[in-house]
Amino acid sequence: MRNLLTILFLTVIAVNSAAQVSEIEQLMINHIDQTNDEALELLIESININSGTMNFDGVKATAEHLIPHFEALGFKTWFEDGAEWNRAGHLVAEHLGSEDAPKIMLIGHLDTVFEPDSPFQKFEMVNDTTAKGPGIADMKGGNVIMLQALRALKEAGALDDMNIKIVITGDEELSGRPLDLSKKALIDAAKWADISLGFENGDGSPKTANVSRRGSIGWELNVTGTPAHSSQIFREDIGVGAVFEASRILLAFYEELRDEEFLTFNPGRIIGGTTVNQDKGANSGSAFGKTNVVAETAIVAGDLRALSPEQEERVKDKMREIVSRNLPGTSAVIEFDEGYPPMAPTDGNYKLLEIYSQVSQDLGFGKVVAVNPLRAGAADVSFTATHVDMAIDALGMSGTDGHTVNELGYINQLPRQSKRAALLLYRLSK
Repeated sequence: MRNLLTILFLTVIAVNSAAQVSEIEQLMINHIDQTNDEALELLIESININSGTMNFDGVKATAEHLIPHFEALGFKTWFEDGAEWNRAGHLVAEHLGSEDAPKIMLIGHLDTVFEPDSPFQKFEMVNDTTAKGPGIADMKGGNVIMLQALRALKEAGALDDMNIKIVITGDEELSGRPLDLSKKALIDAAKWADISLGFENGDGSPKTANVSRRGSIGWELNVTGTPAHSSQIFREDIGVGAVFEASRILLAFYEELRDEEFLTFNPGRIIGGTTVNQDKGANSGSAFGKTNVVAETAIVAGDLRALSPEQEERVKDKMREIVSRNLPGTSAVIEFDEGYPPMAPTDGNYKLLEIYSQVSQDLGFGKVVAVNPLRAGAADVSFTATHVDMAIDALGMSGTDGHTVNELGYINQLPRQSKRAALLLYRLSK
């Protein structure tokens, strides 16, 4: 992989000295302005296709809605079936140009959190600058911004020499398992690429972008106690029971780990008693236990979010150590699931943000700064970050209230974000 840090640092210096858009860039700007109504119509059509993650037909229909538009730009495009990981699949596209040009991957996703039984199904204008719609910001708006940027590059004659691979996944909101299959298209493209650009919406503000994202993994705590009549609790051969031990562990997590910067850990479900039944698929469970019986079993399920792989591993080791300090008459085990890896902040990511911010300033839109990783969740870009020289995310549609029936998108930002993306891609290609 080429050393793009030095190359792109020189690019920043050159662009800073120019501090204006070039003739070719102005052509791209004009094209985006002239076709914004068409882009908005495409966005409305996409939003009105239900593509909740588990609505496989809807996810595929959303891909089929976009595929002709990528093919019209000269991309080789296909839908990769997701049967092996129990999801609809992914839209993948590639455009191969000059061998000397940087290799850039673009990331989006087709799915939303709104399944067919959701009351939130259609696009609706709120006012002149704002609209509601399932996935408008997260992230069907980002998919259209990606397409608009590529259209502008094509119109200006700047796309032909560029090397671009696009992966628009069908399971970002609820990843298929195993992850080594469901995220293979992303990882394969990242191993090919030098630069990774995510078109998610970050914290929803056009003034920020992500140079880092926290990972997200699940954990499950299983605790066993010695069942007995409650009148005998605390006896040396009986001990404290499973619920007390689970409580001890959770309190220790809180007291010993809560001050870790950028770390969060959340016990989202707890079940305890004499007998316990858990339905992981439905995120539910039941328990039977009398108040006069010492609890035999407790199960706690939660998540863990860290900023770097090193922080994640260190915290996991600490949690295991806390779990091992068992109170009398109990035993406990904690297990961690696979999940989204962290996207750690790197010098390369910051250099890429610097170029993007300069693009924004040259367009008259102001600086773009790094978002606090506590304000943005996990995303597909994280699977690519360790394989590329540089990566950023949040190039997509600005908005708010994602994952709720009040999800809003700021449609006045559609052309602005498209221009930013187009000029960023053009400058990276040079």
